[in-house]
Amino acid sequence: MKILVGCPTSQHKAYCLKEYTAGVKALQGTFDVLIVDNSDSDSYLAELKSAGLPAVKGPMPTKIKDRIVACRNVLRQKVLDEGYDYFFSLEQDVIPPPDALQKLLAAQKLIVGGVYTKHYRVMDGDNEVGTQERPLLWTSVHGKIAQWTMDALEPTRVQQVLFTGLGCLLIHRSVLENISFRWDVSRKGFDDVFFCTDAQKFGIFVDTSVRCPHLEMSWEGIEK
Repeated sequence: MKILVGCPTSQHKAYCLKEYTAGVKALQGTFDVLIVDNSDSDSYLAELKSAGLPAVKGPMPTKIKDRIVACRNVLRQKVLDEGYDYFFSLEQDVIPPPDALQKLLAAQKLIVGGVYTKHYRVMDGDNEVGTQERPLLWTSVHGKIAQWTMDALEPTRVQQVLFTGLGCLLIHRSVLENISFRWDVSRKGFDDVFFCTDAQKFGIFVDTSVRCPHLEMSWEGIEK
């Protein structure tokens, strides 16, 4: 079985390079790694290589969202051109437990992810009153899309979902043969939303026992 682990990245994620490198190197199993850098300069590409992560420079459209999608499609094309069975999309700010890949493979699904969370703003009218931690998982409840709460992660299990992020997602090549990564400026959401929308026919699952720290960054002041 041939597996490619990787993600798009840029110098904005340099703050978690050490943790990510350690997480990838601790992953159990046999796999290849490729990181696709879309930084404005080549200095971060050199940092990635110095950390022991195979890396290449990706396409450089003007908008950051376009760069990310183009880089993700570089990884998709490598999977298809070089006979990989799976692409393990592992974002640089998502740190996997050592057994993450083995557990996801054991689920025997075409698309299956691990769990990582984010702190969402809690609003009272126009006022922010705090934050709440929630997993990046959504399902349908009475015909409406609803985000999971932390309580929903128990008991641990493999569960079908409508949407999840691309931060820790194992994707079989047969899916990538039919779907490329994309986004549409005229519609809400980014490439993870569009991927899940396009991939519904394959079934999207999550193993709630695979818990990944999410070293999320602030995009404040960064034009996406």
